[in-house]
Amino acid sequence: MGGVKTFLIMLFVASFSCAMHAQQKADQSDDLMESVQQWAEENLDDSVLNALKQVDQDRVRAFFTQLQGQFEGTNVYHLVALKETASQVLPVLQQFEETEPLAAWLQTHLDYLETAEELQRRVTVTPVKPGASLILPSPTPQLERSVWNKTLEKRPLPPFAKNYVPQLKQVFVAEGTPAELVWVAEVESSFNPKARSPAGAAGLFQLMPSAARSLGLSTSWLGDERLQPEKSARAAAKHLRHLHSHFGDWRLALAAYNAGQARVDNLLKKSKSRSFDAIAHRLPAETQMYVPKVEATLHRREGLTLADLKVPKS
Repeated sequence: MGGVKTFLIMLFVASFSCAMHAQQKADQSDDLMESVQQWAEENLDDSVLNALKQVDQDRVRAFFTQLQGQFEGTNVYHLVALKETASQVLPVLQQFEETEPLAAWLQTHLDYLETAEELQRRVTVTPVKPGASLILPSPTPQLERSVWNKTLEKRPLPPFAKNYVPQLKQVFVAEGTPAELVWVAEVESSFNPKARSPAGAAGLFQLMPSAARSLGLSTSWLGDERLQPEKSARAAAKHLRHLHSHFGDWRLALAAYNAGQARVDNLLKKSKSRSFDAIAHRLPAETQMYVPKVEATLHRREGLTLADLKVPKS
């Protein structure tokens, strides 16, 4: 079985690599493919996928490998091609208890694919020479913020939000983090504590195992504390407070929450800037969309912008 698994992963990654080769710069491609291959080997859990028929296992594995690769790439528009497959994979995952956590994560992330399609429709294309291929410029952060605000302007509360928001706001305040940032959990998991990403993040605030452990949470199979709402919220609040203290800016803090502090630091250094907008087009596609989605969610739920947030006094 291990040999078959390795072969399938290599086949999917090879196919994905061929498609990406024509779309990504050569100096980025090798690092991206190595990252996707490593992610596939470490995170596509056969113990979960075994609940599915073999044909569904293969399709789900291929889909999540491609989705991770496109989220890690920098071209937002490449997500559009996965929209139809995502809508087919979701009901398959929802059929089985073992794959419900993956389904909860995918349900929350479907609107990235839908919003990417809307951005593709609205972006202004610069005319090119006759016979040349059209190249869509990266959507500006301003356009993304506008589209996300439109997408979320009538979205109802997630089913679990009323149960968790009042309690978790108190946790955030106790940790010295603006209470309103509890809505990060809507973007991460739609307030479903069982949600688990194919990359291994889990819980309301989708903490990765290494980040969770560094924040004092146990990720043991005996009891993964990321799945406990209050403990997950406390860890997320601490992490966001640290990132804001480091960057002095909530957009950069949120970008680092999603993509990693080191990556954001490196891009800021290379661009010789201190703003999210200056580096957005070089961040992973997921992060490019994540930050304005958090902003739009905060505006929808609290009527606030990130600039309006006040750090609680200790």
